[in-house]
Amino acid sequence: MRALRRAPTEIAAVVVATVVFIIPFAFMALTAVKTEDESDRLDFSWPTEWPIVANVREVLSTRDYMLLTAFRNSVILTVVSVAILVVLCSAVGFVLQRRPGRMATLVNMLVLTGLIIPPAVVPTIWVLRRLELFKTLPGLILVEVAYTMAFAILLYRAFVASIPREIDEAAVIDGCTGFSLFFRVIFPLLRPVTITVILTTSVAIFNDFVNPLYFLPGDENATVQLTLYNFSSQFSTEYNLLFMNILLITIPPLIMFIFFNRKLVAGLTAGAVKG
Repeated sequence: MRALRRAPTEIAAVVVATVVFIIPFAFMALTAVKTEDESDRLDFSWPTEWPIVANVREVLSTRDYMLLTAFRNSVILTVVSVAILVVLCSAVGFVLQRRPGRMATLVNMLVLTGLIIPPAVVPTIWVLRRLELFKTLPGLILVEVAYTMAFAILLYRAFVASIPREIDEAAVIDGCTGFSLFFRVIFPLLRPVTITVILTTSVAIFNDFVNPLYFLPGDENATVQLTLYNFSSQFSTEYNLLFMNILLITIPPLIMFIFFNRKLVAGLTAGAVKG
């Protein structure tokens, strides 16, 4: 009976997901593999020719292989930012959960403020200029870490609450203190939430458009999302190349989400239920 009751809801969810996600993605993929004349029609028809390699080569070679440069910048930005977030936010979440007090309360308020108050672009640019980090990749890495760390700290703190304090006490009796206690005992136990943080933050940073636009201008510093902005005028009438560019940018985070979807949900629910 319960299965029959859930059937209409599940069918409705599948229909909505198909209309909102699958159909637009299929239309984009079909248009990307068409010729220029066929793509101008913007219809949902099967292509008569399949110039996939030619379209990919054309998109990659545009503006002195700007897309390859953008992929390199985005990969460096994502990997370094996520690595800093994992190490820093896991340690902060552990300390906030294990050492309550006035300082922890103040830090918690600052973390919540980071989620509520929108980023201030102009003051951030002023700070980066003073530090001589404006229009540099290290400066953008610091911006991404600062804007994302509040969310990661909350996830880590909720998960640390599920780890018994007896483990800390046993490690201290065995001689672990400070960094050794955290990195040798606690951090390996944070694997589920670490996977969740890596997936959510990496996809968010890789797909970020606003921060690179403000803090890392210039074609030589372009990230993958900025190529859409730069190529939109050039490929405005060549929908096959424009959609091929979008498809190439969409594939990496899509593959990551498909393969690690279960671990993502498991990490979120584990922290929520046990915390």
